[in-house]
Amino acid sequence: MLRSLKELYEDAQNIKEKDPAARCILEVILLYPGFHILVFHKIAHFLYRKKWLFLARLLSQIGRFLTGIEIHPGAKIGRRLFIDHGMGIVIGQTAVIGNDCTIYHGVTLGGTGKDTVKRHPTLGNHVMVGCGTKILGPIQIGDNVKIGAGSLVLKAIQPNCTAVGAPINKIIEQEKIGK
Repeated sequence: MLRSLKELYEDAQNIKEKDPAARCILEVILLYPGFHILVFHKIAHFLYRKKWLFLARLLSQIGRFLTGIEIHPGAKIGRRLFIDHGMGIVIGQTAVIGNDCTIYHGVTLGGTGKDTVKRHPTLGNHVMVGCGTKILGPIQIGDNVKIGAGSLVLKAIQPNCTAVGAPINKIIEQEKIGK
């Protein structure tokens, strides 16, 4: 329990550092839906792991109602996730999100309806997903990937790239950016 509280405080600190509009950690804790949904998810995920599935789903739906952000209690979320302007985000049951990721509003980490066991994407560490992006299916998004706003991702993306397009039609290795 104490570890979970420390992790939530770390999440709030991360949001404060990444969002120039955030003036203090108390403001993040009290006013940021992206933080509130992490609290709901942490509890719902705990209940889900204990096989209290109905309670877990109920809590996640209450969180969705209050924040506009839907995270299935089965989704695995790493540390220091920053959900900025989170309205309309959907994160599916088998999605995995690494550490230090940023997700903007309108993002879907969803399934295609074709897969049965692992149905949702896996994001590596330090991934940024632009607003309105849809990442669908059991695909792997590598570490340090940036995905442009409005993109549609249906295939894996290697680490250290920037990808844009609907569907993704341009992938730039980040070491080539700025040269």
